[in-house]
Amino acid sequence: MTRQKLIPFLWSCLLACQQAAAAGFVVRNAVVVDGTGAAAQRVDVRITGNRIAAIGRLSPQRGEQVIDAHGLVLAPGFIDTHSHHDGDLKAHPDALPVVSQGVTTIVIGQDGFSDTPLAESFRQREASPVAINIASYSGHNTLREKVMGKDFKHAATPAQVEAMRRLLVADMKAGALGLSTGLEYDPGLYSTRAEVLALARAVAPYGGRYISHMRSEDRHVWEALDELLTIGREAKIPVQVSHAKLAMTDWWGQADRFLGLLDKARADGVEATLDVYPYDSWHSELIVLWPERDFENRATAEFVLKHLAPADGLRLSSFAPDPSYVGKTVADIARLRGTDEPATVMALIRESQAANSRAQVVSRSMDERDIDKFVTWPNSNICSDGSIDSLHPRGIGTFPRVLRVYVREKKLLTLEQAVHKMTSVAARHMGFRDRGEIRVGAAADLVLFDPQTVADRATYDNPREPSVGIERVWVNGTTVFEDGKATGAHPGQVLRRRGTH
Repeated sequence: MTRQKLIPFLWSCLLACQQAAAAGFVVRNAVVVDGTGAAAQRVDVRITGNRIAAIGRLSPQRGEQVIDAHGLVLAPGFIDTHSHHDGDLKAHPDALPVVSQGVTTIVIGQDGFSDTPLAESFRQREASPVAINIASYSGHNTLREKVMGKDFKHAATPAQVEAMRRLLVADMKAGALGLSTGLEYDPGLYSTRAEVLALARAVAPYGGRYISHMRSEDRHVWEALDELLTIGREAKIPVQVSHAKLAMTDWWGQADRFLGLLDKARADGVEATLDVYPYDSWHSELIVLWPERDFENRATAEFVLKHLAPADGLRLSSFAPDPSYVGKTVADIARLRGTDEPATVMALIRESQAANSRAQVVSRSMDERDIDKFVTWPNSNICSDGSIDSLHPRGIGTFPRVLRVYVREKKLLTLEQAVHKMTSVAARHMGFRDRGEIRVGAAADLVLFDPQTVADRATYDNPREPSVGIERVWVNGTTVFEDGKATGAHPGQVLRRRGTH
């Protein structure tokens, strides 16, 4: 081919590629559950670039790919409002445990811990995108640690609170969603209500929000809930209970009381919400069961095992002094050692501290009746609280589990209600305006799944078994999961708080 003919040929190829990219694709023969809670309908959906361009009875355009859904459900990508999956994304940018659940966006910076400063973290994430979208809160524990260092076992001084406030404002200007706390953890454990309220007030001018792993989820849960609602009332910002639970046998069956307090606050003008995962066990540090940090107090150990988590329900997921204990319960280890259960659990804490580490546990502490009520409350959304390489099944199974258990088996939610909670309700609770619904102009985060077969397979004994029934997932118009595998595409974006410049 001569030079005179080659140049026009290349230009025509380039134009054809541009037209094909602009044309995008259309999903046909899908049962569309649009995330709003409205009844499913059979319509086609056109994607152009990274946006939804048209919905209805559509004829394919020139150069447009046609994807036949064969009657499967097409829904907005699920939004995980409390996630720790970011911890391993550098090594696993395909985020397979996330996208295989149909999740397209995760919200990090949870439990009071976040990257710092967020402006730099966001720049790095944009330079090395992953398969999913990421938004973040600014974490109180991180701010406190940065300001107070190792001398944190006391109330912050006014000067220290002001230093935290300045760091928080910088994160808000970078695009943080708001302030997160983890008040059962060091160093936030030692903060006063006044300190947290002062920081919560600092996010209000930026349209920020407050999300909290509350000061207690067991002994003092009612006082902790009052603290959260007071912050919402006095700071005049939306507040959300993280991974809501009643993790003490004395409170089992009292979900109505918990939700009644939230409903009353909402009636009084506080935008109070919660997120919840559909499992009866949490996963965290063993020491959170000792709020007074009195680890050598046998009476406390006995109380923990009687009221908070039984010895056969405390399964170690990390124990640096002896990794062979991972997967064993405190009851198992007591039998191995020939010691009683309170002495054993105290020894495990002592030994992990001596190794400059912290024992992690999966703890069976909740009642299914309460979980059901939290999941079905109109102002709750679903979260996983999971991580990429988690030894808790929630990290890979949460969202399909909701569809299996609450829609198909218990019939406590319709399909439309479940999708609503996992998409547009979650988006509203996080302040996202262009995610969580299938509508023209919204971001093309989508999941195609079989409503009859979608299910979690991960269990406490086999926590990394992938879910089934999720057929295809798109993030910003690009396929990231198909045929049970990640595609290797990394179209995820950093989602900043609306109005950030």
